[in-house]
Amino acid sequence: MDQVTRRFGAAEALRGLSWGADAGEVTCVLGPNGAGKTTSVEIATGLQRPDGGTVRVLGTDPWRAGADHRARVGVMLQDGGLPQSVRPVALLRHLSRFWDRPADVDGLVARLGIDEFAGTTIRRLSGGQRQRVALAAALVGRPQVAFLDEPTAGLDPHSRREVHGIVRETADSGAATVVTTHSFEEAERLADRVVVIVRGRVAAAGTVAEVAGTGGLEETYFALTDRQEADR
Repeated sequence: MDQVTRRFGAAEALRGLSWGADAGEVTCVLGPNGAGKTTSVEIATGLQRPDGGTVRVLGTDPWRAGADHRARVGVMLQDGGLPQSVRPVALLRHLSRFWDRPADVDGLVARLGIDEFAGTTIRRLSGGQRQRVALAAALVGRPQVAFLDEPTAGLDPHSRREVHGIVRETADSGAATVVTTHSFEEAERLADRVVVIVRGRVAAAGTVAEVAGTGGLEETYFALTDRQEADR
């Protein structure tokens, strides 16, 4: 995305935001609550229309994209967006039929521990369980681009480790993989590139080493966010 703006009434959510993600890499997007992370992901996935600027995903404007484009993009949002009355494995098997070369549903179910609650409808699942189903739903089609909004929120340490492995494998398979997160540890472990968004603008972008410098990612992040708040 290039110089993207988005307003909600008088509030500027995105102020000339520019960043991108490359195939075969994990790009971690960091920022405080309300910084514009989720808004930028929703614009990149065609769920919101920007007020200004240019957005291209796989060469296509996501707001105008058709079904062929959307079939190449996997999306996991914070609210999950999952149908509530179905059971997890039935949902994943249904979704897998829309792709020519879907991922192994049984393998995803086993790795994410979904088999432990396979007989429960989605509305009865805990937050962490829904997270696991939403991640599997985003990746079952082997997307060329994956947008994963806080995929490890609410997960226990073992589940987080498994999710990290799946995210890494998704990028290693060639997909451009975007992960929004609040976790510095997660970004340092996963990211090929990091984007720090503060108040709707990119405050820093580059490899973890480039952004962190000599002080470490966490220290650099707080220095960037504190500076932006002081400049308000």
